[in-house]
Amino acid sequence: MFTTSFKGLCLLALWLLASPLTSHAQSAPPEPTYASAEPLGAAMENWDYPYPVQMLNLEVEGRPQRMAYMDVKPPYPNGQTVVLMHGKNFGSDYWVKTIRAMTNYGYRVIAPDQLGFGKSSKPEIRYSFAMLSEHTLQLLDHLKVDRTAVIANSMGGMLAVHFVRKYPQRVNALILENPLGLEDYVVSIPPQATDKLVKLEMAQTTATYRNFVKSYFPTWQPDFERFVEQFARVQRSGDYPHFAYVSALTYQMIYEGPILVELPKIQVPTLLVIGQKDRTVFGRRFAPAEVVKPLGNFPQLGKTAQSLIPNSKLIEFEGVGHVPHLESPERFHAVVQDFLYGKN
Repeated sequence: MFTTSFKGLCLLALWLLASPLTSHAQSAPPEPTYASAEPLGAAMENWDYPYPVQMLNLEVEGRPQRMAYMDVKPPYPNGQTVVLMHGKNFGSDYWVKTIRAMTNYGYRVIAPDQLGFGKSSKPEIRYSFAMLSEHTLQLLDHLKVDRTAVIANSMGGMLAVHFVRKYPQRVNALILENPLGLEDYVVSIPPQATDKLVKLEMAQTTATYRNFVKSYFPTWQPDFERFVEQFARVQRSGDYPHFAYVSALTYQMIYEGPILVELPKIQVPTLLVIGQKDRTVFGRRFAPAEVVKPLGNFPQLGKTAQSLIPNSKLIEFEGVGHVPHLESPERFHAVVQDFLYGKN
């Protein structure tokens, strides 16, 4: 009797461990929707940045605009400056750890929100990398910075290449961190009407946007949820249709601004930092799967870019995706500092 009851209790315990009730108790909590969060306007007025934000007044197509930027001074200056160039789906606030690290190394760090992004104005105009390069030059002139190093991620990498090609005398070193534009999108991705792009932007949800951001990162970290929250709160504001339209316009800028032909003409020392898990394909959804499959191979794209850029160096980050400065910040900043040392 005792033996039978003991076996029964053991079977019952095993059944309870495997039951849906126990499994449900161990499941992950639901992801936030931000349904009751305070909306954010297109200029991110109530979104905190890690350092004080200043504004540069610009005139674009005869109308006044404002370019937001952070200008962070180091506690012990080494006499050098770094400009940070952000990606399409981020503002300059995602550089917070880089700003902290580089100022600790002694650099003055300038982190602008390009026009159309972050806290900067978002006019409904034809965007181009030539225009954003000119704005960056105006900012450097305003701040009386003659020469600077440039660290650029994703779309910012495309801008950085255009900037260094147009104003090589203003740049002493270039760091390209998983830049877009290392393959010619026009060859593989069909063009899209702006109105169609706007409709797709307006159809986004918090969940679909989170999945999109997750595609950048092989390992999702709680800190990355900040980028989803920002989008969700803008989407809940009356400014979102305007925000979505400007996002579509900047998509066209990336599509129309290839950099491949410019790489061999870069005249400054260049470091390529490439996350080896990155498979980002700009405009992926607009091409058949068989066309997209060979694209976004950043391990190969990095090697090809290094072979094209004179005086360039390639460092590969294993297990890292599209944004190494967020995924592996300590190593990223050490590699950058090592490369920049003595280049002024």
